[in-house]
Amino acid sequence: MGATTVLGLARRAAVGVAGAMGLTWVVRAAWGIPSAMGASVSAIAPVAVASARYRNRQFHNTEPSTQVAPGSAVSLLLSALTRQGVGRPLGAIPLATPEVPERAGALAVTWYGHASVLVEVDGYRILTDPVWSERVSPSPVVGPARLHPAPAPLSELPPVHAIVISHDHYDHLDRETVRELVRSQDAPFVVPIGIGAHLRKWRVPERRIVELDWGASYCLTGTGPGADDLVITCTEARHFSGRGLIRNTTLWASWVIAGPTRRVYFGGDTGYTTAFAAIGATSGPFDLTLLPIGAYDVHWPDVHMNPEEAVRAHADVCGGEPGYGLLVPIHWATFNLAFHGWSEPVQRLVTAAKAAGTTVAVPLPGQRIDVNALSPQVPWWEDVRRQ
Repeated sequence: MGATTVLGLARRAAVGVAGAMGLTWVVRAAWGIPSAMGASVSAIAPVAVASARYRNRQFHNTEPSTQVAPGSAVSLLLSALTRQGVGRPLGAIPLATPEVPERAGALAVTWYGHASVLVEVDGYRILTDPVWSERVSPSPVVGPARLHPAPAPLSELPPVHAIVISHDHYDHLDRETVRELVRSQDAPFVVPIGIGAHLRKWRVPERRIVELDWGASYCLTGTGPGADDLVITCTEARHFSGRGLIRNTTLWASWVIAGPTRRVYFGGDTGYTTAFAAIGATSGPFDLTLLPIGAYDVHWPDVHMNPEEAVRAHADVCGGEPGYGLLVPIHWATFNLAFHGWSEPVQRLVTAAKAAGTTVAVPLPGQRIDVNALSPQVPWWEDVRRQ
């Protein structure tokens, strides 16, 4: 066999191997996508139709809003081509090992990253928007990846009393995390109307699904001598939903978590809205607010708040009382979902909060903050920014 023939066979073999590897990657990238995307429109609609906010097979915001500002297509494309990497930190993001007291405290919060928070309210533990997967995407190999590891595995979470979901975007509702929580916990999933269809597709038991419209509540009944109830209320947000090309088939929400002595507001993911003042008037003021401060941009001003708007929202839901309550920022630092710098949201937040007289605590991922025993704030993000 001549050298030319051997070289030709080698080249064809290399092409074949590369093709097989490429095919393997494509198969891996596509594996499980239909299931991860969740329920179909036809499966969601029978429940969704009961809501007054559901018209023409879609949910709607109270205030007019657009997902992308009109006329911004060219500018958005340019940002995507030139600024996508600015949201990555210069160095490693420090983590804290979560403290897990035997009993839940009166008011404490452990931030696991993004909008995943373990809230302790009057002896109850509530888990919000749990996402432990490496990527926020229907694909295991394509889509925004974590900028820091999860501070602890799901198996190390203490028993929780409820799992609250704000909406069905991948960075707030994750199939693999849900499946693990079905195995490791026995708490109900308290979700906006329509999301129950996703959970049913992922084999969450019906007894563990609580679907609520804006204004509806779910009560956790206290057990043991002297135990009191905790009420979780679905409240308005200004956002959108969708896990595929069809949008707004499920509702989005913020949440009021009210114990007998402490009250917490979980903003989930939302643009600034006049609904905050109404929530404050009917359910506030709040001892603790968990408000999103990241992934904002001029191209989508209606659906994500910037840090200054978060400070304003805190004041609104606290009834405009100056200095009332503690603001803990969420929805930043864990995934690169916009075109701003990694630490920009928290820098702007601290500046705006100081000007407004708002008390802010910025935990490390994994850090537990006891609201009744606050320590001086350490600006740990500055060390990440300087690396």
